[in-house]
Amino acid sequence: MAETERPGLPRTAMVLAAGLGRRLRPHTLSRPKPLVNVAGRSLIDRTLDRLEAVGVTDVVVNLHYRADMLAEHLTRRGSPNITLSHEEVLLETGGGVLKALPELGTEPFLVVNSDMIWRDGLTDTLAMMGRHFDPDRMDALLMMQPTIRALGYRGQGDFHMDPAGRLTRRRAPKVAPFLFSGVQILRPEVFDGMTVEPFSLNRIYDLAQDAGRLFGTRHDGDWLEVGTPAGLAMAERELRRSGDRGD
Repeated sequence: MAETERPGLPRTAMVLAAGLGRRLRPHTLSRPKPLVNVAGRSLIDRTLDRLEAVGVTDVVVNLHYRADMLAEHLTRRGSPNITLSHEEVLLETGGGVLKALPELGTEPFLVVNSDMIWRDGLTDTLAMMGRHFDPDRMDALLMMQPTIRALGYRGQGDFHMDPAGRLTRRRAPKVAPFLFSGVQILRPEVFDGMTVEPFSLNRIYDLAQDAGRLFGTRHDGDWLEVGTPAGLAMAERELRRSGDRGD
């Protein structure tokens, strides 16, 4: 597919918001993790703000833990157009997306985790992903964060990326220079033949890698993981230091 014929950034997205938030206790004892505030704004609103700003019009949000509280918040927000996907049994990332697939449509869509914050560098990250995504060559396009620019990160990385953007997983005990940021574009066809049950999106990445269709784009800004109390405190300090009050 020629560059000018690429579909661009999807206008449909899924926000993963059904997790139990165990690592973020005690902050999540009384509320779901997406409603935890960072520098004056909830994680879910920060994510939806980013999607709305680049023209995403339809969003599916999955719910499980304290679902009524999150559903009430999203109903009050009103935009973008939000569809709720309730999970009686927690389906993990892959099962959650597969269950919501009828609402996501037949075209490629964004999937975004709700437990991290990213800030753009010189380019708009989501717009860049839209320019790079080529469904003729890619089943999944992941936003890759250099580990040296991931605030508070102490892991060994997730992927290697070649000059064309093709990804391969890190093999233990080696380290890798990129971690998966939690933002991605997926083709719905990658779920063909799968059953709605608990499974991780890692199954999708492995299949795409084996087919040579797993790609990444490098994020050139900051990335803050807020899944633990220490990460939340660090993000709070960093955002307030930089004047980001979430409004």
